[in-house]
Amino acid sequence: MNDREFDVILWGATGFTGRLVAAHLLERYGAGAGGLRWALAGRSEQKLAEVRDALGGAAAALPLVIADAADQSLLDVLASRTRVICSTVGPYARYGSGLVAACAHHGTHYCDLTGEVHWMRRMIDTHHERARETGARIVHTCGFDSIPSDLGTLFVQREMQRAHGAAATIVKFRAREMRGGFSGGTVASMLEMFEEADRDPEVRAVLADPYGLNPQGQRQGLDGPERTLPSFDADLGAWVTPFVMAAINTRVVRRSNALLGHAWGHDFRYDEGMVMPFGPWGFPLAAGVSAGSAAVSTAASFGAVRRLLTPLLPQPGQGPSEQARRNGLFVIDLLAKSAADGPVAIRATVRGEGDPGYASTSRMLGEAAACLALDDLDSPGGVLTPAVAMGDALLARLPVHAGVTFEVA
Repeated sequence: MNDREFDVILWGATGFTGRLVAAHLLERYGAGAGGLRWALAGRSEQKLAEVRDALGGAAAALPLVIADAADQSLLDVLASRTRVICSTVGPYARYGSGLVAACAHHGTHYCDLTGEVHWMRRMIDTHHERARETGARIVHTCGFDSIPSDLGTLFVQREMQRAHGAAATIVKFRAREMRGGFSGGTVASMLEMFEEADRDPEVRAVLADPYGLNPQGQRQGLDGPERTLPSFDADLGAWVTPFVMAAINTRVVRRSNALLGHAWGHDFRYDEGMVMPFGPWGFPLAAGVSAGSAAVSTAASFGAVRRLLTPLLPQPGQGPSEQARRNGLFVIDLLAKSAADGPVAIRATVRGEGDPGYASTSRMLGEAAACLALDDLDSPGGVLTPAVAMGDALLARLPVHAGVTFEVA
């Protein structure tokens, strides 16, 4: 792929998150003179030109590429021109399948921000083998979902093996602090999942399967459905509630373990939760948060309620102010243990600067695209996870260029 015109094409550059990714790439790599040949892509040349103008004079040399998600021949041309396509166009189940097909066919690496588990499973079942043949690395969930979870687990397992000579059989993700909001695109994707689950029992089955993203024949293990009730975590001395994105992140982490040949063991267990303040006295708050989450999830499962809620929720293309994005953050603890009743052997912390759903996510996605384009990776082709596709290379990039750090506590 070294002879291709571009290293990265940013697909969906006119959207809110797409503009943030473009700004990060421009700041970090310039407009083609910083070692990365990249272009803005979308359906409208006029809107792309407006985005380029808004980025300032430094962006004047950025090429514009026109294509349409509904025209497969144009998507094939798009994929054939670049080493990597970085997509921010969701809901991906509605707009993304043709582009993944083109990338898998042409051996073009691909990264996106989807959290749509049913669609990821569809891409795995449809394109994994073809991507293996062509060498295309198809990598979903390259934002807040699920890089902190997936790379964080890889990091804490590496530290566990270094310190104790064996992988942890249990890793617990505990969100300790978060400041920021959900993007309109994330909300639209979640609503799209509910719509498809209403219509298709196979989609409901995939969403309910804790191992639904594992390779065929490896969709079993010790983990059950995601927690719906608060629980007391003795390792932290605090109450823990369900984490809103656990149903996505846990499946990605389990797929990583499977694709790594079960390097963390066939008995590996992983779960996610959010830590409540006030220690042992945090139960009332934990119960309230859990009840609220359950109520929203139940309400959203009814089509009539979704239609009432949709106008009130953030819409695709909408997002917070620059100050709100800058003031956001996240802090996550990862606890690694050898046994359920044993002590925590390694405690790692993942920290991110900026709003998780926008500022931090856009930088993580931009660096994932640069990693796929520029770094000497030894992973195979296929529908992979961030940890399997990019691993140590992305762990090295994120602290320096994205403000996301991984440290042993």
